Amino acid sequence: MDLSSFLVVIAIVVFFIAAMGATIIRPYQKGIVERLGKYQRTADSGLTIIIPFLEKIIKVDMREQVVDVPPQAVITKDNVAVEVDAVVYYEVTDPVKVQYNISNFYLAATKLAQTNLRNLIGDLALDESLTSREKINSALRQVLDDATDKWGARVTRVELQRIEPPTDVTQAMHRQMKAERERRAVILEAEGTKTSAILKAEGQKQSQILEAEGQSEAIKRVADAERYKRLTVAQGEAEAVETVFGAIHNGRPTNDLIAIKYLEAIQKVADGQATKIFLPLETTGILGSIAGVGELFKEKANPA
Repeated sequence: MDLSSFLVVIAIVVFFIAAMGATIIRPYQKGIVERLGKYQRTADSGLTIIIPFLEKIIKVDMREQVVDVPPQAVITKDNVAVEVDAVVYYEVTDPVKVQYNISNFYLAATKLAQTNLRNLIGDLALDESLTSREKINSALRQVLDDATDKWGARVTRVELQRIEPPTDVTQAMHRQMKAERERRAVILEAEGTKTSAILKAEGQKQSQILEAEGQSEAIKRVADAERYKRLTVAQGEAEAVETVFGAIHNGRPTNDLIAIKYLEAIQKVADGQATKIFLPLETTGILGSIAGVGELFKEKANPA
């Protein structure tokens, strides 16, 4: 073999050795470089050159990942067997710890989630476990996060997928829920009837009050009218008396006044209150004009 052929072979070998030492790391990965079995460094994404046969690189996925916790039977605090499964989301924070502190992170996270899920559900009654999903999720996430911190991972969230009681318990819960809804419907209907009766009674009461006020107002108006009428009659009589009094005391009485007084005197004689009547001499003409009244006086006076 000549020298040129030997150099070509050497060049090909060097090329293949260099190609074996070049590694591309993706953006979501971290590279752990080991030299002769010992941790050397952590490589970021991009092209990384290692020494072939002396160094090797381990790629660690840094993306958020999911651990599906298999369904398991859990006994609640009130001795009801329920089937529970969950989903755990985690992400790697330290690729070195994930690689060297735990041999199988997925299996360890699954068993840890199952164990703590049994403990949490076992401290709750059935009704409380069915209505406290957020509480269980938060408590389980805290426990897993504390345990996986030394493994170089962080639990971001935990979600309970299913809490399924036995069939007979589920049927009893459905009947209870139906009875509760019927009870609420009856209560709402009774409250509606009560409210309607109250509003109706208040309406009748208001109507009676308005009617009574109307009648009171009408009676008041009638009384005012009667009082005004009596006041008017009294004022007329007072004016008449005042006129007679003035005619007697302020001047000579007229023939009409004398005739009125004469008739009043006749009435008193007829009633037996007087037996004599004194009239002025000027009343002769008046007496003649009321001759019929004198005859009546005569008939009245004879029995006396």
